[in-house]
Amino acid sequence: MANKFRKHYTREEARALLPQIRNWLEQLHHFRKLFAEDDAKLAQLLGTGYDIGGPTANRWVKSLASMKEIFHEFEQREIQLKDLERGLIDFPSMLGGREVFLCWEKDEEDIEYWHELNTGYTGRERIPGEEGP
Repeated sequence: MANKFRKHYTREEARALLPQIRNWLEQLHHFRKLFAEDDAKLAQLLGTGYDIGGPTANRWVKSLASMKEIFHEFEQREIQLKDLERGLIDFPSMLGGREVFLCWEKDEEDIEYWHELNTGYTGRERIPGEEGP
């Protein structure tokens, strides 16, 4: 059976990306907050029949574009952002000759868990041994 992913991360490769991923998650939270604030303001203006534009609309568009750029960073690396609020990330990997995900949450110090492609978070297991996959 063919692999689902082109890129498979070792535990060390995934660990090396954690500082950048933490930064992207912080940026996503920031831009999402701005986007939500501006979205609410724009919705009010639309509801009252005002012409929308100006700084609020510009920041709304910039926030959306910035989020899209960060999502693209994950996508091009085949790193899956499963839950933005929790900062739940899956890295495609190989374990015992089969494709799995290394699983990490933003509050975790290190990548210590893996799960099958089809089990998700509830199927998380500790990575075997000191070296991991």
